[in-house]
Amino acid sequence: MADPTQTGSLQIRNVSKFFGQFRAVNDICLDIRNGEFLTLLGPSGSGKTTLLMMIAGFLDISKGEIALDGASISDVPAEKRNFGMVFQGYALFPHMTVRDNVGYALSVRKRPADEIRNRVDEMLELVQLQEFADRKPGQLSGGQQQRVALARALCFAPPVLLLDEPLGALDKKLRVEVQEQLKDIHRRVGTTFIYVTHDQEEALSMSDRIVIMRDGAIEQVGTPKELYERPINQFTASFLGKSNFIHQNGKVFALRPEKIDLMPGNENAEARMRGAIRNITYFGSMQRIIVDTDEGAEIEVDIDVWRNASDLAEGLRVDLLWKDSAAVELQTG
Repeated sequence: MADPTQTGSLQIRNVSKFFGQFRAVNDICLDIRNGEFLTLLGPSGSGKTTLLMMIAGFLDISKGEIALDGASISDVPAEKRNFGMVFQGYALFPHMTVRDNVGYALSVRKRPADEIRNRVDEMLELVQLQEFADRKPGQLSGGQQQRVALARALCFAPPVLLLDEPLGALDKKLRVEVQEQLKDIHRRVGTTFIYVTHDQEEALSMSDRIVIMRDGAIEQVGTPKELYERPINQFTASFLGKSNFIHQNGKVFALRPEKIDLMPGNENAEARMRGAIRNITYFGSMQRIIVDTDEGAEIEVDIDVWRNASDLAEGLRVDLLWKDSAAVELQTG
């Protein structure tokens, strides 16, 4: 079982990873709090999985240090770090039952049979798979297999659980269901979760904090609301959600599409811009409006379908309005 003195806080200090001359991770400094759900988010090649593999101990650190609760683990092999791991491919043993898969880590640790049975029952209840205990993985759906993998990774009570694109193989509807289950499980167990994804909606809906990465470095760290409402640069503003970029007086501002009011006609004295609707796309609960402004810019506006839905048409002249606080000044250079 896990060391009861470990709380699951990690300290990452000036960590870099080189593959020959290529620097995959570049001087990362990050504190991961005990019990939080922290997501590493970024495009392919941003270094998020490489960083996760160094935390796990599967990759050596080229430079810097990683510590658990203040004690360095940089030279501790992966099997001695006692971290749980969940991969996209599940990595379940196909010849074993669900029960044996979940209890595997305790079996190899030579724990007493009663302890294994009780702990496995607890984990199966946690992931709501008690009735599937005697089935083989091949008899389960993809979402059920992912929950078995999660139960197995948590069974030995690791201080940290590492999850590398764990929902990537699931279809969109099932992904949303498992996201909700995973977040609920995190609340119940209180283990530190470090989650890798390139899916922005997934990161926003599940995380306590998000680390946005690009080219091996950290762009910005914060809560989902902080990053969405107050991005510091154009990369964060464009990668996490959608943004319009307004250039005024040598400055650049990010403006989210849903924070713009759109009014038919060119009669509002408070209009920030004027233009004509080029395209309307229907998404059920909202419409996405593309406006070609008189200044030559393309502005995207998201509105609820019940707002002026019948009044809007392609070619219609419109005013665009927004509050001063809606436009966030970005760092440039």
